[in-house]
Amino acid sequence: MSPPIAPVGWSRWLVPPAALSIHLSIGQAYAWSVFKPALEDALGLSGTQSALPFQLGIVMLGLSAAFGGTLVERRGPRWAMTVALVCFSSGFLLSALGAATEQFWLIVFGYGFVGGIGLGIGYISPVSTLIKWFPDRPGMATGIAIMGFGGGALIASPWSAQMLESFGSETSGIALAFLVHGLSYAVFMLLGVLLVRVPRPRAEERAAGGTAAVAGPRVSARQALRTPQFWLLWVVLCTNVTAGIGILEKAAPMISDFFSDTSAPVSATAAAGFVALLSAANMAGRIGWSSTSDLIGRKNIYRVYLGAGVLMYALIALVGSSSKPLFVLCALVILSFYGGGFATIPAYLKDLFGTYQVGAIHGRLLTAWSIAGVLGPLIVNWIADRQEEAGKHGAELYGTSLLIMMALLAVGFVANELVRPVDPSHHLDAVPAQKGASDVRQQQSESA
Repeated sequence: MSPPIAPVGWSRWLVPPAALSIHLSIGQAYAWSVFKPALEDALGLSGTQSALPFQLGIVMLGLSAAFGGTLVERRGPRWAMTVALVCFSSGFLLSALGAATEQFWLIVFGYGFVGGIGLGIGYISPVSTLIKWFPDRPGMATGIAIMGFGGGALIASPWSAQMLESFGSETSGIALAFLVHGLSYAVFMLLGVLLVRVPRPRAEERAAGGTAAVAGPRVSARQALRTPQFWLLWVVLCTNVTAGIGILEKAAPMISDFFSDTSAPVSATAAAGFVALLSAANMAGRIGWSSTSDLIGRKNIYRVYLGAGVLMYALIALVGSSSKPLFVLCALVILSFYGGGFATIPAYLKDLFGTYQVGAIHGRLLTAWSIAGVLGPLIVNWIADRQEEAGKHGAELYGTSLLIMMALLAVGFVANELVRPVDPSHHLDAVPAQKGASDVRQQQSESA
C-alpha cells in the first residue's frame, strides 16, 4: 500500500483530524475499567484477572510500536492506520466471541494481544507524518493527535457504561457491547485511513511553489539506539509515565483513602468525578504543554514536568490529606504533565534525530511506556497492600509510594539535564569522508 501523496494545494490541517480519528478510537483503552465489574461478576474473575486484557494491551502497545516502527516509516501512515484498524477492531470481535462462549482467555488474547498490536501501530501511525507536515510546530501537531488518546476514554467510558446498562451485564450483553465497539471503531478509524496524506517530495514541493521541509539531522532508528540521547530520553519518559500512571490507575480509591478519616469523606460518586477530571487534565496537558514546548523548547518543558512534578507529589505527601482542593489541584497538574510528556516526546526526538525515521525511533522509545505501565501501578498497589497489612490506613497507605515517585522524577530530571545534541558522527549525511561511499550505503541499508 503506497503512501498517498498530497496533491498541490492540499491543506495540512486535514491531517490532524485523520490522526485524531485513530487516537480517539484506540484511546478507549483507558476506559477498560468500565468492563471490569461486569466481567468479574459474569465470569467469576478476580480484580487482578480482569485487569489482564488491559495490562497485556499496554505491553503489546510498547512492543508492537518498537518492532513495527520501521515498517510504519517504510510503508507510510495509510498502511499503519489500516493495520491498526484491523487489529484493534478484530480484538473487540474476538473478545465478543470470548464473552459469548465464556472463554476469558479469548478476551485476553483478543483485546490484549491482537488489540494491543493495533494500539501500538495506531499510536505511532501519524506521528512522523504530522511532524513532516508541521516542521514549524511539531509539538502542537503531535499534541493534537496524541490528545485524542488521552481523551478517548471521555467518550468510551459513558458510551460503554450505557451499552452495558442497555444490553445487560451478563456474558451475552458484554459480548454485544464488544461487538458494537469493534464495528463502530472500524468505521470511525476508516475515516483516518481515507483522509491521511503525506507531503510531496521536496523537489516537487519547490517546483509547485510550496515550502520545503526544514533541514535538520538525519539519524536512522538503528543508529539512534547507539546514542546516549535515546537512552536518556527513555529514562525521562519512563519516570514521567510511572509517576503519572501510578495516580491514574489508583485515583478513585486513593482520594477516598486520603479523606476517609476526615469530617467530609469522599463519596463513590465524587471519586468517579475525580477520575473524570484527571482524564480531562491528561487530555488538556497533551495539547497545552506540547504546544508550549514549541515556544520554550523541549528540554525546558521537561524541566517543568519533572521538577514541578516533584513539588506536586511533595505537597500531596505533606498536606494533601488536610485540603481536598489542594489534593485535587496537585493531582490534576501531575496528570497534565503525564499527558504532556507523551505528546512532547515525538517533537523532542525530532529535534535530536531529525524527521528521517522519527516514527521508528518513537516506536522504540515507547518500550519505556510498557515498563512504566507495569511499574507505576505495581509500586502504588503493592505498597498500599503491605501498609494495610501492617495496620495502617488512610493517607498512610501512600506515603512511601509518593516518596518513590518523587525520587523517580528526580532521576528523570537529571537524565533530561544530561541530554545534548546528537554527535554529527551519527548523522547519515555526515559520515567521515575516509569511510567512503560503501559505508554510507551499508548504513542506509541497515536503517531500512
